[in-house]
Amino acid sequence: MLTLTESARTAVADLAEQAGVAPEGGLRIAESPATEGSLELTLVATPQPDDQVVDDQDAHVFVAATTAPVLTNLTLDTDPAQPGPAFVLAPQR
Repeated sequence: MLTLTESARTAVADLAEQAGVAPEGGLRIAESPATEGSLELTLVATPQPDDQVVDDQDAHVFVAATTAPVLTNLTLDTDPAQPGPAFVLAPQR
């Protein structure tokens, strides 16, 4: 299952709050229908029925069922070298 670093938890929670997403909402990760092999991140009010839900303190990440196997052994982190919240995926340690 996808895990989150502390900086990713903070970034997800802050983004959702700034966007006015309901407390049960969060960041959804799914394969992009427009670009094969890339991921699409969106803020949503609720997960889709078949989404894998990663609840980590105040951060909620929803992973599309078709995307979950790809992210199973990865960790969501932020890239401090990028301006604003930029997310990266890395192998779990």
